[in-house]
Amino acid sequence: MAASMLRNLPSVSELLETRPLKPLVERVSHNVVVDGVRSFLDDLRDDIRKSTGEGSLPDATELAERIARRILQGEQSPLKPVINATGILLHTGLGRAPLAEVAIDEMTAIARDYASVELDLTTGKRSRRIEAVENLLCELTGAEAAAVVNNNAGATMLTLAAVAGGREVIVSRGQLIEIGGSYRLPAIMEASGAHLREVGTTNKTHLADYELAIGENTAALMRVHTSNYVVEGFTSSVSLEELLKLSDKHHLPVIDDIGSGAIIDLASYGIKDEPIAADCIAAGADLVLFSGDKLLGGPQCGIIVGKRKYIDQITRHPMARALRVDKITLAALVSTLRLLRDPSAAAAQIPLLQMLSTSEENLKNRAERIAVQLEATEMVACAKPVEDKAYLGGGSVPTQEIKTWCVAIEPNEYSVDKMSTRLRTGCPAIVCRVQKAQLLIDLRCVLPRQDRAIVDAFYQLSGESNPDCPA
Repeated sequence: MAASMLRNLPSVSELLETRPLKPLVERVSHNVVVDGVRSFLDDLRDDIRKSTGEGSLPDATELAERIARRILQGEQSPLKPVINATGILLHTGLGRAPLAEVAIDEMTAIARDYASVELDLTTGKRSRRIEAVENLLCELTGAEAAAVVNNNAGATMLTLAAVAGGREVIVSRGQLIEIGGSYRLPAIMEASGAHLREVGTTNKTHLADYELAIGENTAALMRVHTSNYVVEGFTSSVSLEELLKLSDKHHLPVIDDIGSGAIIDLASYGIKDEPIAADCIAAGADLVLFSGDKLLGGPQCGIIVGKRKYIDQITRHPMARALRVDKITLAALVSTLRLLRDPSAAAAQIPLLQMLSTSEENLKNRAERIAVQLEATEMVACAKPVEDKAYLGGGSVPTQEIKTWCVAIEPNEYSVDKMSTRLRTGCPAIVCRVQKAQLLIDLRCVLPRQDRAIVDAFYQLSGESNPDCPA
């Protein structure tokens, strides 16, 4: 039986002439389609040889349809736009902060053509790529100089390698953080070539602990903002000002890793206790490190600002070239920093700040309107607006709670988990959260322009068309 089926398999050339595959040759490419057909036939031959029962071979057209589906599925990028309805604004798995439209426009313009990345158009001589953003970073933070690398872990590693390679860096035990993706400060320090000198305990570190640890091999003192956890109760820590006085006494640099990257004061948005880069520089920190894609609201990058002599050490280090950013990241960062010069422009155009400043009344009205529309679909038994809490971040600043409104959904046919999966794998992809046997669509991190797409997705699940949406 198997031998007969193998003999009757259509040839590659025969399958290429079928209706499902012939248009794909022009749409995708001849080589991709041929490779797809051969791969499918190889797998089918293996299945036939392994089969012990009787079976029938589909005709050439049906085989071609299967092959076409497989090829088209393989051509789809795993990187897709997502509607974030989880209630986590800086969601690491979903790319953290969405970019402002002006930043996207600038990225497109710079990506489309050649760009003056390392060429001074006035003099015609070679320039440094950091010049595109250095003046803006210095203006916003008060620093003498700046550097930009691929992320804040890279900024930490490069800074430690350049300033303290082969020597000791003193850090409080209470600040030896671990964040998402298995990032551990001790491991980063080891990889940089610097040696960690822990002082104090998990809950209490005193200035005397730092002073007793300082020796001939000490290269720097380091403070790390513990943005993803809080130690409460019987605690004691050393302030930046105290650390700076000690560093002056011993002529040591202070490295201040503030993590999430607050360039402006976010207290008016309900975000408190996040160190501001300019304040750290004004206090006297020699180097301040932070992310570009979190509270700054820009592209993924790691930013280093501080005194010129240390920034020069960092930019001259061989690792700096390995960690540098490309022209597209620079373009997005420039546009975002320009917005941050004007707080009103930033509030109006940076998506993270837009979402943080959206009023509870606005969210409630949107939740009520969406709930009515979702309840009209066949797949939803009940949809109602509910108050809840959103969070600024998951792996970073997860303790910052923000009031929000959600649409709580009880499915009619599907289980909650199955409906969540269907929405997540749909087009557009909608990522929600399951809580207390309900599916929650948290509107705090859903942009208003996405409301209709959410409603349309539920109509698609039901096999219906949205009566409020034009054909």
